[in-house]
Amino acid sequence: MDTETIRIPVMGGEQVSAVLSLPESNLAPGPVGVILAHGAGNDMNHPLLVSLSQGLARAGYLSLRFNFLYREKGRKRPDGQNTLEKTWAGVYQFLRDHPRYEPETIVAAGKSMGGRVAAQMVAEGLLPVTHLIFLGYPLHPPSRREKLRDSHFDQIETPMLFFAGTRDSLCDLATLEKVLERLSASWELQIIEGGDHSFRLPKSADRSQEAVYEEILQKTLAWLEA
Repeated sequence: MDTETIRIPVMGGEQVSAVLSLPESNLAPGPVGVILAHGAGNDMNHPLLVSLSQGLARAGYLSLRFNFLYREKGRKRPDGQNTLEKTWAGVYQFLRDHPRYEPETIVAAGKSMGGRVAAQMVAEGLLPVTHLIFLGYPLHPPSRREKLRDSHFDQIETPMLFFAGTRDSLCDLATLEKVLERLSASWELQIIEGGDHSFRLPKSADRSQEAVYEEILQKTLAWLEA
């Protein structure tokens, strides 16, 4: 597997760092590209995103993970929605128009906030991807299940894959299932037993963190190839 560290222009002369993970040198990049966006409290080097992007590349997919502007500048507080969306759109356009790769279709994947922003853009017709993957969707603030971030899902027709941990304080499983049941778009829910919002396991778990990441990768590949 090969990687390329690059800079992507996104808005107003700004640039963000990104990493392209490419299939093995004897394999041409496939027709599908996957873009992975990080969550509010981390960046593109979160172990889950690194593991998933590398695993996708080994399976023949071109993958691209990137930083939002605030993380690029070393800030902890996320950018406003408009800036987050323009960054997502800039990265999407970069991959779509790449002179060497030009994937036929693009999948949007996001950890927490990264997935939420992608979903809102798809609902508004601003991100023409073919599939959406949510790596821990932030359905509600901690302990506030009544304050849902779900209204945009009613406007989405794109197939969606949700990964949710049984200990996720930002996504009550019973509440998520009720939201999903009303949707017209096709969806699939994969539950990570013992996982928190980042799919970390308790110390008493009988499997490794790497095993969890491998489970997420294999279920992602099965869903994309179905």
